[in-house]
Amino acid sequence: MARYGMVMDMRTCVGCQACMAACTAENKTPFWNGKFRTHVEDKTQGTFPDVRRVLLPRLCMHCENTPCLSACPTGATFMTEDGIVKVNYDRCIGCYACCIACPYDARYAYDREDVHKEEELYGKFTAHEQPHVDKCTFCDHRLEEGMEPACSSTCPTHSRIFGDLDDPNSEVHKLATSGRAQALSQSLGTSPKVFYIPS
Repeated sequence: MARYGMVMDMRTCVGCQACMAACTAENKTPFWNGKFRTHVEDKTQGTFPDVRRVLLPRLCMHCENTPCLSACPTGATFMTEDGIVKVNYDRCIGCYACCIACPYDARYAYDREDVHKEEELYGKFTAHEQPHVDKCTFCDHRLEEGMEPACSSTCPTHSRIFGDLDDPNSEVHKLATSGRAQALSQSLGTSPKVFYIPS
């Protein structure tokens, strides 16, 4: 069984936000309310003339030690055999305990207004029929078809490298274990499956 993960190569990310657009189209996230499963933080550091642009792609870290799962009172948040953290929409009661517990701010409320707007925009092709907490799933429906997540497959600079962390022949395994890639906020002990190679 695979253990899926991702490496963000910050040496090549240009902040084009193609990943956000691809994810939004693929998963019908409520862009109309500024809610995304993945986004790229774009900040400026320093003062003139020593100024630099800092980009940080963010999404669910699919942690091994998941605070969100522990916080969920109904079991709506769960982890699949291949390490993907998901939400069962039918069991989610919208208490947002998982949103509060997530140290990476990777979850958001897909509320009733969003459900109505999605129906208005997509008609019978809606993906979210009731309010719930939403988050990245590594596009598991695409994985079942042998494809990569929408964000990594559309990245023009190959900054998002996705694959099986346990496969020693995979690019993602080699990068994650190279010593250059690091997880965010390692001191939290969540053991994320998303890693970053600094620029």
